[in-house]
This record gives sequence, structure tokens and C-alpha cells, in this order.
Amino acid sequence: MPWFAKIESGIVNKPTFDQYVPAHIDYVKQLNRRGHQAKSGYWNRRGGGMLLFKAESMQEAEAIVQQDPLVLNNCVTYDLYEWCVVVED
Repeated sequence: MPWFAKIESGIVNKPTFDQYVPAHIDYVKQLNRRGHQAKSGYWNRRGGGMLLFKAESMQEAEAIVQQDPLVLNNCVTYDLYEWCVVVED
């Protein structure tokens, strides 16, 4: 499965954003239980982050992103990219 990266920018205030973080964390854990090897985090500077995960296709990746609570609740805008890995271990 190829890797995908959702690069996001926050578009709401921090208290609004923070209320959806627990649901986002639960969603990432669900993705991992389904084999997507998801990792989520934020940039050291405030206002954005990334979700890195595996999916079968760009269509599946887009469907995954659309179900992310941060997207469903209009907390972020994002760009979605297929990440072509060149070097591994």
C-alpha cells in the first residue's frame, strides 16, 4: 500500500480545535486497527499538522481524510498527497 500525507492548516481557534482532538486521536487509532499504519502530529509552530497513513489508492485516502473528525467539523483545510518513498531502512 502506498503512503499518503494529509498536510493541514487549522482554521478555527484553539479551544474549538481542541474539543475535536480526542475524536481525531480515536479515529487514528481506528485506522491503525484497520492496518493503515497512521501517524498524526502537529508542527512545532502553532496552526497545522500532518496525518501520514497507508491506503490502497488516492480514492481510499480521500475517503479516509473525509471521515477525520478535524475535517468533518471544519477545523482544518488540507492538501492530500501520495508520498513516494525512495529510501527505507
